[in-house]
Amino acid sequence: MKIIEQLNAIDKNIEVGVVVGNFDGVHVGHQRLLKSILEDCKKEKLELVVVTFVPHPLQILSPANHTLLNSYKDRRALLSEQGVNYLCEIDFTRDFSTLSPTEFLERFLKNAKSVKKIYLGHDFHFGANKAGGIKIIDKFCQENKINFKQEKEFKFKNSNVSSTVIRKKISQGEIEQVSELLGRNFFITGNIIKGDGRGKKIGFPTANIDFFHDRLIPKRGVYITQTMSDGMIYNSVTNIGFHPTFNESKKLIIETHILDFDLDIYGEDIVVYFMKYIREEKKFTSVNDLIKQINLDITTTEKYYKQ
Repeated sequence: MKIIEQLNAIDKNIEVGVVVGNFDGVHVGHQRLLKSILEDCKKEKLELVVVTFVPHPLQILSPANHTLLNSYKDRRALLSEQGVNYLCEIDFTRDFSTLSPTEFLERFLKNAKSVKKIYLGHDFHFGANKAGGIKIIDKFCQENKINFKQEKEFKFKNSNVSSTVIRKKISQGEIEQVSELLGRNFFITGNIIKGDGRGKKIGFPTANIDFFHDRLIPKRGVYITQTMSDGMIYNSVTNIGFHPTFNESKKLIIETHILDFDLDIYGEDIVVYFMKYIREEKKFTSVNDLIKQINLDITTTEKYYKQ
């Protein structure tokens, strides 16, 4: 998949179909939409371009109320896995947000000679105040001799799939349902940084993750996870919280204890896949009580993977 900043960057001899959207999470609804569009592109002998925005529009328009389901880097990887040929990432600013639907189309699509077809989701709106819809797109396509297709609505188990629903379930720790709606295991990527070393001192070394802080983090607590390091997958237990037993951290910490693992991975990037929520974060009266609970968490994790 090639990353571009404008559609004119595509060779004029290559004919493409275009779909515009945020694709936050690349969940099962997005996957079904892209699959349908890719099938149509194959019939039409077109390559597919996803046009999206960086940062996410709501991070500019309502930053206090919006977090992402994945980092922009992860979104790139997820879209590439779906078979997208080009990803056009448009810089979203306050000024950009004031563009009318017609101004958006004129600026980004009218002079892009390679665009032969535009695809829309069933409820897609764009431009300032989301004033643009199917009628405006249809009129634009007719005037510029571009084909147009609106995709059908997709329901998963008789319900709509949305990033909003998924965010709510992540915040509630409903990881198994989240993974079902994502069509993959929910994951967090990040670089391993040095912590205070306390886990190692009590016999349970952990990898502390420097994660993308604009993304949504699951409910505080302990999770059964799997950790990928250097292409290898290991069973693990992951804690999200503030170390309440030691009254030390004012910053949210994500740390994973990888089972049967003793390699030094400081400075490396890892991926932590979340499987199941075990328990809430708790302040223990003694370190010995904490150690007992960690042993129970590990036993629970081992049983989970033996089933």
